[in-house]
Amino acid sequence: MPAPDELNEDLDDVLPVAGATRVDITVGPEDEGLRLDRVLARHLPELSRTRLQALIAEGRVQRAGLAVPGGSAKAVVGESYSVEVPAPEAAEPAAQDIPLTIVHEDDHLIVIDKPAGMVVHPAPGNADGTLVNALLFHCGASLSGIGGVKRPGIVHRLDKDTSGLIVVAKNDRAHKRLAAQFADHGRTGPLERAYLAFVWGEPDLPSGTVDAPLARHPIARERIAVRTGGRFAITHWQRLEAYADTQGRPIAALVECQLETGRTHQIRVHMAHVGHPLLGDAIYSGGQRTRASRLGGAARTALEALGRQALHAARLGFEHPATGEFLLFESALPADLARLRAALAAGD
Repeated sequence: MPAPDELNEDLDDVLPVAGATRVDITVGPEDEGLRLDRVLARHLPELSRTRLQALIAEGRVQRAGLAVPGGSAKAVVGESYSVEVPAPEAAEPAAQDIPLTIVHEDDHLIVIDKPAGMVVHPAPGNADGTLVNALLFHCGASLSGIGGVKRPGIVHRLDKDTSGLIVVAKNDRAHKRLAAQFADHGRTGPLERAYLAFVWGEPDLPSGTVDAPLARHPIARERIAVRTGGRFAITHWQRLEAYADTQGRPIAALVECQLETGRTHQIRVHMAHVGHPLLGDAIYSGGQRTRASRLGGAARTALEALGRQALHAARLGFEHPATGEFLLFESALPADLARLRAALAAGD
């Protein structure tokens, strides 16, 4: 199962890798010239390069029906590959002593400020080192659903490369009530999910709403796309800051996105749909190298060092499942995004 992710998407709206027997990938212009294993890693971020190299060695990565001999060959635009991913083993995740930034904890739930790079739950290629492994160690037997591999106590998610706030239930009652709140999308009770996103270009308006249905891409199955007949998805955004390039022309902006729904990759796809893809997004931000060439040296360096989409779950509010009290938590930009913001603002 992927490390889904962006975001707190619906629990039944995940990418198909874990349960699928095959994933088809087509090499895009942004992939040309890269090693095949790097291309596969970009399209399947939930699988580590080590895991992908193992699949290649096992003959599970094919082109034109033939197993590829290795991952070092350079990718060519238009080539198609099929990746066979075995079903995950039904095993209990191991408890691991992994440091966590705990924002709040009580007998019913725990709120974590997740770092970028941490997968939420075990998946093929990420059997350990995940948030679930860390929570099993920290919470012990009080964590809901310890016997399950996929989602013990998880009621919403963040992408592996999205940082920020996530709440996890510690017992069955809290799990059920929190899951109901997120499934309801805040229609009958208070629920707040706000993200800070650095996007290419400066939106013409100070705020807006993207109301566009989302579904899996008909060809590139690892992607999500705006599609007629997809699941309804609504993102509200507000421009907070705007940045100029070295010539004083608009180049990027910081926006706050509030979710009315929580679909897979919702913010990333919606902002790209309206012409403002996220900085650092290897999947949905085409032409990123050209845009980055207009940045000052410090901003280019900060973006290259980022190595992920510039997205942070900055605010999370929900009704406590036991007391009914509304809880609101905030998380400042992590160091990598703070450096990017400072460099963009300086314009150098």
